[in-house]
Amino acid sequence: MFRPEIKVLDCTIRDGGLINNYHFTDDFVKAVWRTCCDAHVDIVELGKKLAVSEEYTREKYGKWNFCDDDDLKRVIESHECENPPLVAVMFDIGRVDLTCLQPADQSPFDMVRTACYVGDIEKGVDLAKRSKDLGYLTTINIMASSAAMRTELIEGLEEINKAPEIDYLYLVDSFGAFYSEQVTDYLNLYKKYAPDKALGFHAHNNQQLAFSNTQQAIIDGVNLLDATINGIGRGAGNCNLELLLNFLKNPKFDVRPIYKVIQESFVPLRREIEWGFNDIYGISGHLNQHPRAAMKCRADKNRDNCHDFLLKSMQPD
Repeated sequence: MFRPEIKVLDCTIRDGGLINNYHFTDDFVKAVWRTCCDAHVDIVELGKKLAVSEEYTREKYGKWNFCDDDDLKRVIESHECENPPLVAVMFDIGRVDLTCLQPADQSPFDMVRTACYVGDIEKGVDLAKRSKDLGYLTTINIMASSAAMRTELIEGLEEINKAPEIDYLYLVDSFGAFYSEQVTDYLNLYKKYAPDKALGFHAHNNQQLAFSNTQQAIIDGVNLLDATINGIGRGAGNCNLELLLNFLKNPKFDVRPIYKVIQESFVPLRREIEWGFNDIYGISGHLNQHPRAAMKCRADKNRDNCHDFLLKSMQPD
């Protein structure tokens, strides 16, 4: 599958940080950055850009939840690269202090990705506009679209389409609930009601479909694709970067550095934290439910009681 306009965004640190409250060591983040540089990935998302508060402290939530400029610079400058990837950070609605945001030409990052639910799209568009005013590339990542009322989603898509400041519109399979037919259905909806927007896709692997659903998104014309090294990410994880680069057949990508960092850094990390498919996450994906209950189950002594989890999950709220 070769289409030169396709770009790949690695979100290993940002999505993977949801497992361990962003307490990755500097050496681990530098290793991911070096790997993405050497593999010629287009964009690397190095974390979130939350505002520090009494509730959200660096000590509790980890430095990569805040992506201070100095921390980003230390990572970026740790590896010489002739054509380094663009650097992205993610905004969460209501947790951002834009007064501290520098213009893009004075900043270590290039892209701001705004994550919002359908009910907060208006706020998301405002954040994206304000980011664009400062010179950043922008995305809107609509979370949990599979659980949204379609009429409300359509209204949100129309609102996004009116905003030229938004460079990419993301379909996000937050619950890992989509099958390929649903990927196509939602992307057709996005194209119908936001026809002026370039599209991105972000998959979760609850039903072991993150890779195949990403393939389907490519078939449906998406040109910005999210993936993570070794599939690391919240709960069941994401589309594997190494699999995606192999599939794309683009000669600019080099998958060898990715397998090297998996062997050296990710295999040891798996002894400390868990990610990837298991039956608990498969159930939450099949039922189109937020993975928080599945993650809580996996942290419990009865973490493998999939039958019990299924019966509990099927009970009405």
